[in-house]
Amino acid sequence: MLDKLQTTAFSQSIQTINKANNSSLPHLVTGLDGSGKAIYIAKLYQKAPSQMLIIESNPNHLMQMLEDLSSLLPNVAIYSFPAEESLALEYSTASLEGRAQRVECLQALLSKEPAIILTNVAGIRKRLSPINDWLANQLELAIGDEIERDVLENVLFELGYQRVSMVMAPGEYSVRGSIIDFYPLNYPSPIRLDFFDVELDSIRYFDAESQISKENLQSIKLEPAVDVLFTQRQQNNIKDQLIEEITVASKKIKDSELKQKIKQFMGEQIQGLDHDQSLDKHQAFLCFHDSVGHSILDYMHSTGRLIVNEFSKIQQEEVQLMEHDQFWIEQETLKGHLFPNQNLKLSAFNQIKESHHQVVFFDLIQKSMGKQTLASIHHFSYRTMNAFYHQMPLIKAEMDHWLKQGQKIQLIVESEKRAKKIRQLFAEYQIEPVHLQKDEKFIPDQINILVGNLNQGFELPNDKWVLLTEKELFNRIKKKVIKQQKLSNAERIKSYNELETGDYVVHINHGIGRYTGMETMEIAGSHRDLLVIEYQNNAKVMVPIDQLHLIQKYVSSGEAKTPKIHRLGGTEWTKTKQKVSSKIEDIADELIELYAKREQEKGFAFNEDSAEQQEFENAFPYVETPDQLQASSEIKKDMEKERPMDRLLIGDVGYGKTEVAMRAIFKAVMDGKQVAFLVPTTILAQQHYNSLMERFADYPFEIRMLSRFVSKANQKETIKDLKVGACQIVVGTHRILSKDIAFLDLGLLVVDEEQRFGVKHKERLKQLRSQVDVLTLTATPIPRTLHMSMIGVRDLSVIETPPSNRYPVQTYVMERDEGAIKSALEREMARGGQAFYLYNRVATIYHRAEELAQLVPEARVAVAHGQMSEIELENVLYDFVQGDYDLLVTTTIIETGVDIPNANTLFIDHADKMGLSTLYQLRGRVGRTNRLAYAYLMYDPMKQLSEVSEKRLNAIREFTELGSGFKIAMRDLSIRGAGNLLGAQQSGFIDSIGFDLYSQLLKEAVDKKQGKENHQKAFEQSETEIDLAIDAYLPATYIEDERQKIAAYKAIQQINSFESYRDVQDQLIDRYGEYPDQVADLLDIALLRHLADQIGVLTIKKQHQYVILTFDEKATQFFYGPNIYEALQDVKAREVITKPKDRMLVKLTIQGLKSYEILSVLKKLLDQANQVYFNYQNRQNELNQALN
Repeated sequence: MLDKLQTTAFSQSIQTINKANNSSLPHLVTGLDGSGKAIYIAKLYQKAPSQMLIIESNPNHLMQMLEDLSSLLPNVAIYSFPAEESLALEYSTASLEGRAQRVECLQALLSKEPAIILTNVAGIRKRLSPINDWLANQLELAIGDEIERDVLENVLFELGYQRVSMVMAPGEYSVRGSIIDFYPLNYPSPIRLDFFDVELDSIRYFDAESQISKENLQSIKLEPAVDVLFTQRQQNNIKDQLIEEITVASKKIKDSELKQKIKQFMGEQIQGLDHDQSLDKHQAFLCFHDSVGHSILDYMHSTGRLIVNEFSKIQQEEVQLMEHDQFWIEQETLKGHLFPNQNLKLSAFNQIKESHHQVVFFDLIQKSMGKQTLASIHHFSYRTMNAFYHQMPLIKAEMDHWLKQGQKIQLIVESEKRAKKIRQLFAEYQIEPVHLQKDEKFIPDQINILVGNLNQGFELPNDKWVLLTEKELFNRIKKKVIKQQKLSNAERIKSYNELETGDYVVHINHGIGRYTGMETMEIAGSHRDLLVIEYQNNAKVMVPIDQLHLIQKYVSSGEAKTPKIHRLGGTEWTKTKQKVSSKIEDIADELIELYAKREQEKGFAFNEDSAEQQEFENAFPYVETPDQLQASSEIKKDMEKERPMDRLLIGDVGYGKTEVAMRAIFKAVMDGKQVAFLVPTTILAQQHYNSLMERFADYPFEIRMLSRFVSKANQKETIKDLKVGACQIVVGTHRILSKDIAFLDLGLLVVDEEQRFGVKHKERLKQLRSQVDVLTLTATPIPRTLHMSMIGVRDLSVIETPPSNRYPVQTYVMERDEGAIKSALEREMARGGQAFYLYNRVATIYHRAEELAQLVPEARVAVAHGQMSEIELENVLYDFVQGDYDLLVTTTIIETGVDIPNANTLFIDHADKMGLSTLYQLRGRVGRTNRLAYAYLMYDPMKQLSEVSEKRLNAIREFTELGSGFKIAMRDLSIRGAGNLLGAQQSGFIDSIGFDLYSQLLKEAVDKKQGKENHQKAFEQSETEIDLAIDAYLPATYIEDERQKIAAYKAIQQINSFESYRDVQDQLIDRYGEYPDQVADLLDIALLRHLADQIGVLTIKKQHQYVILTFDEKATQFFYGPNIYEALQDVKAREVITKPKDRMLVKLTIQGLKSYEILSVLKKLLDQANQVYFNYQNRQNELNQALN
């Protein structure tokens, strides 16, 4: 696209700047702004590619510049170097994305390859490691290289990786035997290094979720996991300096209390340096190792170019940042956490002034540069393009005027499809633009259409160049595709039913107890791993690992309910199970009746998609996610059937459920039907009404709203129009369900968050369900296991992928700090945004609101909490949505259902006291648009966080990517969806036996009543009993971590073929290296159990020098006789076959055989016995077919 733009106006100027590359004086370009400036910079880069660092003072301008340059230079490496704007945030624990981006930028600059980096003022002020430290710690490894593993482990530690038992998140590493796993920040997957002694045997990617290896690599570069390195040498330097500074401070400071605080805190820091690699805590001491101070400019190649946008604003921004930081510095100094005059930041002004790179200043006017001596000045007369708002006659008049003046007109559209559509539209007004194809050049005296993406149009009057975008013509927002983060979140979420010591568990035979850990015991000379479960009065049950299937993690229906622990040997558990089972029968009957009824009902079958439907969908200004397209297709297919639709659409907050619903609405009204959109609150009604009005603007459908915001007269008119069909779409609260409202021809009902309606309203919805198509939207995660029992009763669509134009919410875990709150709120207000301050104590909420109003006097502050009347609360929220307030101090009442796209900063006070899913839901209130959002999880500075709270806050910080809603709710075991779907009565049953067992029983009952076979019963699992007195287990020397050990045992127990046996072997070797004999025997026994189970072998037991196999009655009938001898054909062991009563015994002599030989004999026998039985079955089938 760049080569087709009429940039001749810029050519001379760019040539001058490129020629003067060796001059130490800066250049100045004035007049340009927005996309015009981006085009100039892109051209400047294109003519002389080198490293380029662009500094912006305004975060919005930075984002727009990044988007424009990415469109103009699609094949150029363009990066963002984000930095925290306040010290309080820089030294808090922040989410990984920012750090990963900074590491990527530094690596790109050190590669010396051409690239463009964009940063803010804070980015230039940020202290970084001296380059020599960074380069000294780079390490490349290739297959065949030799390196001691402790040396490699030390390198990883110095590069900032944290040691863990299992690598799941970027920045972690683990060591298991001959294997080292680590997860670089900017790699698509973690890396596994496998050694043979000191030689590197293989390098491969592995999947963080399954831990299974993927593709092989020949070599790997070990990159830092942090943006500021903290090597042993640095730590030693810092320790020496700190000791010196403590001595100096003791002499200078008069205040004895402060002296003591400094001594104590700094003493702790010196000790902490030896054990803690956490940079967040130690960054403040970097100035003691690197007194000069290195910035990102030091990493840029000497031939690089520095672009400074609006230097005077950069200076103002720096002064503001210093003022904001001063408050925090004073507080920290009084606590003894900083030395007086500690040099924490670099000066942006000095960095720019003293830069050895070529500097190009961009400004609107020259006088803002002061007395700066310049190498050259380039001025452009530039106008930002006015908006036309769809007014085609005005567009036509302006285009004619420009063409008469001899202007070069270019129109940027986002796709070929849009180009075609615009040409058709223009043709109606006698405007005939040309669509430039790939190799075509600009055609004078014509309106030239180009496919591309830019933020805004402009006019260069002196150069006779007009550039337009769809934004100015039709107020159409360009589809934004943001570079996807490499840090994926799914990897970091542990399975919700992964057992941890202290968890409540359900044992199918003994009831609810507490899991206290795994013990390895020696029984009759063999080792066994046993799970220990504690019941009432400290009674314990030792569960052998081969009975793992009898245990499930306890999950309740509500948030973090503590269950009642049962008494061993009592009858209570049996009675509870029986009671729940009988109730489940009733529920199953109800579900089946509902299903049968639904299948018989007749409704309206909508037509297949029309051309207009396609056009409506194409007009969506964003790129749909695959899930959105899938859900939309499922819904429309349902609508085309005669059976009334009843579909539940589940998707996280802001995942585009409304757009999917709108497509269904459009389909309904195109077929002449009416649509009712039912929402739980007046505010949501207003928001959905606004969205519908905007989305349906080009179509003649009448859209109305029914809520208390609408006058009585208008309501009356709407009710009349609904009856006669003059109104096609109505959005409203439960007012829609009133008896006085009748539709001429209602075809679709869309219900948002049904669980928030009362019983009466739900009854009315039930009646409607049998008559019209119903689509229900919800953001409440509903557990997967429950879906199984619901399938057929209610169809389900799920949107799990976030929209591509959304940024992850930048999340910080920090002590509550007034300075940080002040600067973050001022920053949000400066970009015209709003903020939430979550404060969950109604008694003191007004006092806190008053404190915040004094902290930022220019902020307009409102309060919202659950003790207000519904009308009061709605009025406050409505005013906030309208932009009448800057800050809403609120309780968790905002957790669901309030969509305020302009609010993109969230403070959560006492975050350590909240559940994980609540925190997640709250954080979903911000970041609803393509604007960067911030969440600050704050705890009391005077309080030591408990381990549980710290883990919870860190977990939410890690889940920075969108899309973790479903998984996170499960991880916190808050299964609200279960209660919502099944009602209060069932929630009680779920709590009494645990969620998993409840789901399993319900599924069994439904299957049984529908006549389906059930392969997996909850109470029994027929398995051959094997007792060979062989040492078969997972030694701690092979798998150390208890949770990983349980997962490995589960995988081994699921062996059900030779193929899965080999898969588990491969997985174990892949993850933990070559395994010892005990593990080989364990795998063989698992395979034996499967083979024996298939042909009815009840027991395999060792007695002295024999192994005896006992067959059940059915198997005895088949095998006793020639069949068993056929199975024993190649088995190298003497056998004796007997048949006491109706059970055959096969007695094998194993004297002198080693354990692996015994297992080999048994494998051979059982495999051949399976083959004999399988061949017989095949012959019988063939015979039956021939007879039929």
